[in-house]
Amino acid sequence: MKPNDVYDILIIGGGPAGLTAGLYAARSRLKALLVERMGFGGQLLTYEQVDNYPGFPEGISAFGLSELISAQALRFGLATRSGEVVGLEVTEPVKTVHLVDGDLYARTVIIAAGASPNKLGVKGEVELTGRGVSYCAVCDAPFYRDQDVAVVGGGDTAIEEALYLTKFAQHVYVIHRRDRLRATQVIQERASQNEKISFVLETVVTEIRGDDQGVVGLDLRGTRSGEASQLAVSGAFVFVGIQPNTGFLPPEILCNKAGFVVTDQEMAASVPGIFAAGDVRAKELRQIVTAVGDGATAAFNAGRYIESQL
Repeated sequence: MKPNDVYDILIIGGGPAGLTAGLYAARSRLKALLVERMGFGGQLLTYEQVDNYPGFPEGISAFGLSELISAQALRFGLATRSGEVVGLEVTEPVKTVHLVDGDLYARTVIIAAGASPNKLGVKGEVELTGRGVSYCAVCDAPFYRDQDVAVVGGGDTAIEEALYLTKFAQHVYVIHRRDRLRATQVIQERASQNEKISFVLETVVTEIRGDDQGVVGLDLRGTRSGEASQLAVSGAFVFVGIQPNTGFLPPEILCNKAGFVVTDQEMAASVPGIFAAGDVRAKELRQIVTAVGDGATAAFNAGRYIESQL
């Protein structure tokens, strides 16, 4: 390893948090590299429209916002690389980042790897994924034109995706295990006013049934009554929370019980020189606006850390 091979900041993840961290690092003239295993945008690309990001009173497409953020970061000279991070060594002053196809070295690392959708864990889910079971309405909704589909979940994402599905599906059933939705009130109101949406509350999915063509229906059970029932649908869209993409992290980096990286208000993790930002971090609110704030804070404090080591 030569000194020229060492980055000041290496950013893992190209979602809003990682791109913002890269933007701030590049503007500070630090030698920064962003590593992304898929494409810029992260979970942002699983949505169609963003209505709560400041500066866009009429909203903006998720893809459009992702394009703008990435273009801004690249304008300041942020270097990027496609690759999957599979491990870290963090005990030395220079950290080693293991990729599938080689190693990289950096004085600081910003973990902005995001999170992935939770699974229901019921019979038929794995077997029918891609054949009627989906975790992204924006990706797959056009396949269900004029068909009946189900959305499992009751939070903001679930209800927003249900609303999007009404553009294609004949009818959308929202299945939620509690007696009331968790989505914010304004989103609930939009959904309740949509004639294509029905709510199936206090109900859980016990099995996803299918045939050679794909999903044909769901087996349901009432959480209060215990009564079993069936629902004929051609698609099941699952939105029941997320799990952090932290499987590659070493034990030295403290995570909470759910696996999210624990940081202080400066985005610093438990190991000096390691920072975390965005959905991968333990926090209360996971939104685009909080992700970009995390990214800016992480990059700023990574820069201060580097200065303190000189």
